[in-house]
Amino acid sequence: MTRPMQFTFKPIGIIHSCYPDKFGVPRQPGLVSAAEGRLELFPPYNRAEAVRGLEAFSHLWISFVFHHCLEGNDRLMVRPPRLGGNRKVGVFASRSTHRPNPLGLSVVKLEAVEQVGTGVSLRLSGLDLVDQTPVLDIKPYLPYSDAIMDARSGYVDQEMFKLLQVEFASEAEAQCARFEGAHPGLRRLIDQVVAQDPRPAYLARGDADGSSERGFVLRLYHYEIRWRIEATGDGVLARVLEIAPES
Repeated sequence: MTRPMQFTFKPIGIIHSCYPDKFGVPRQPGLVSAAEGRLELFPPYNRAEAVRGLEAFSHLWISFVFHHCLEGNDRLMVRPPRLGGNRKVGVFASRSTHRPNPLGLSVVKLEAVEQVGTGVSLRLSGLDLVDQTPVLDIKPYLPYSDAIMDARSGYVDQEMFKLLQVEFASEAEAQCARFEGAHPGLRRLIDQVVAQDPRPAYLARGDADGSSERGFVLRLYHYEIRWRIEATGDGVLARVLEIAPES
């Protein structure tokens, strides 16, 4: 057997995003359009020459490292959230963060190419990347070849997971209005993130059973957002209870 080649990669930049940790990060890019962030490029790639022409593209492919999942992993099967965490599929039939090599691929919207100090940064939206994610490469997204309209999506049924209805308690409304001065669009971001139902897969998605009246906390920027699932006559809703700066 031919001995496998070994590779070493150096990050070309790092992500600054609204997600300080994994809980609350949408499971795919583009699901939370209000999620904005910045890709800080490292030398020598933080020069204008490296991104010349990039502003003509609306979306980018970002190759990155799952830096929260660097432990050795040789599992052959995983439990995708799309299957409720109860069924297993082969690791290559999933987008699990636990992979033979901790590499990820994400499509994001390019909002602007910006000069920051002496370097260049990319302002992005639709992020599904945790803050401080190391980036290995950037490529333009090409709709004519990258978008395959008749592609099959296997077990991933678009109707499997419906968005949660989200309501804000009066106290959370007031807090959000106060904090939006520092983070414009904070309310829309919270609404979109909570609507994705970031609860663990072992809790019934869209169902109050096992989590009714139970509180959850997710972090966005440097805020803690407290919310819970409540049963209603028509099903369930997510109620945002409090938005507080981290202590």
